[in-house]
Amino acid sequence: QVRLVESGGGLVQPGGSLRLSCAASGIMFRIHAMGWYRQAPGKQRELVASISTAATTNYAESVKGRFTISRDNTKNTVYLQMNSLKPEDTAVYYCKPTSANDWGQGTQVTVSS
Repeated sequence: QVRLVESGGGLVQPGGSLRLSCAASGIMFRIHAMGWYRQAPGKQRELVASISTAATTNYAESVKGRFTISRDNTKNTVYLQMNSLKPEDTAVYYCKPTSANDWGQGTQVTVSS
């Protein structure tokens, strides 16, 4: 059974940084492309960043240059470094394999002064 545990969210001021972590279990992590998604109140869930098994990365236009996705296959963990945060980045952030529909509980990120 796939289990995804996101952590690292919190309240941060505009311009601040956070690093999210997602620990995966129940899957052969290294053979899965992974993605970070977010869902803001009243909006659809969207893909923010993805990383392939070869560590090729892709980003939504809204976060390019500010967010960095990375993975550590020895720890079955994917990370999202978020810099220069904006109020519009406020959302619940989730991770999952891009080819699967298993979701964790997410971690809340709130950007506010």
